[in-house]
Amino acid sequence: MRRTSKLTRVAVGVASIALAATACGGTSSDSGSDSDTSGDAKGLAIAYDIGGKGDQSFNDAAYAGLQKAQKEFGYQTDDVEPTEGETDADKEQRLSSLARQGYNPVIGVGFAYGPAMEAVAKKYPKTTFGIVDSVVEGSNVASLVFAEEQASYLAGVAAAKATKSNTVGFVGGVDIPLIHKFEAGYKQGVQDTSGGKVKVVSQYLTQTAEEGGFSSPDKGKAAAEGQIEKKADVVYQAAGLSGQGVIEAAAKAKVWAIGVDSDQYKQAALANYKNYILTSALKDVGGAVYALAKSVHDDKPLTGTQTFDLKVNGVGLSESNPEFAKISGLSDAVAKAKEGIIDGSIKVKTE
Repeated sequence: MRRTSKLTRVAVGVASIALAATACGGTSSDSGSDSDTSGDAKGLAIAYDIGGKGDQSFNDAAYAGLQKAQKEFGYQTDDVEPTEGETDADKEQRLSSLARQGYNPVIGVGFAYGPAMEAVAKKYPKTTFGIVDSVVEGSNVASLVFAEEQASYLAGVAAAKATKSNTVGFVGGVDIPLIHKFEAGYKQGVQDTSGGKVKVVSQYLTQTAEEGGFSSPDKGKAAAEGQIEKKADVVYQAAGLSGQGVIEAAAKAKVWAIGVDSDQYKQAALANYKNYILTSALKDVGGAVYALAKSVHDDKPLTGTQTFDLKVNGVGLSESNPEFAKISGLSDAVAKAKEGIIDGSIKVKTE
């Protein structure tokens, strides 16, 4: 039977991990037999999702968790980039290589690692594996999942309070169930806060990740420009690297952008646009990565579904931009909504 639990606050702190400057991750070759390594154990290794390191969002948050673990535990780590047009077999080879080299835990960043993770975990039963944004069955697998809809609801509350045109936008990277959670929560937050007076214009960039929905800033920019033409003056993006284009377009038009996953107001690569990043819907991927690494280091490896929600500060909303506090009623409305979600009086939709 699969064990399901919610992590305690000890390992989780939204926005508490500062994202580091980006650099290229190393790559590993696959060699040897499909069995657990007998060499000295190494520490955490992560395999990036589409967009790789430098997305100022999802992947960079995972890297921040790796850096925190590396600094605290003083062990060897590795982080590996994806390749364009790769297959499940490529992902399987990447995870196998890391496990064979002795890294523990090995984390696949993103739901796309699901099939590969299921296969590789069986081959390396002594290694703890983690997967972000997906549930994979396995006695040595921790599925690190988030209540994205809750953070997105708060983003919707903020958008409804900030809009002057009564039109706001949502840009999703890929039309898949995971991103539907972001849209659903956002729309509900907007509607609940405005009493249905604010219109939400939504667009998905691609139908599949292979088409570049999470890795094409130009697509994000074009989508945001289209929504701004329709009078949207707040645009929320859940689009990975493509979200940088959304933020650029919003800043150029001098309207609000809402970031995702990391506190994008603080990202050096987005410094030119920061004044127009109202807030970010936070998803503590770094905290989840660190939590799994710590559990293995403490010889108490987490397995099963680990859920990060508002109750454990696994998701949230940033308030770094000073303008956030200046918008009438915004901070109070967000605080009230957060309290309602936590106590159960607000049920946030996922679809």
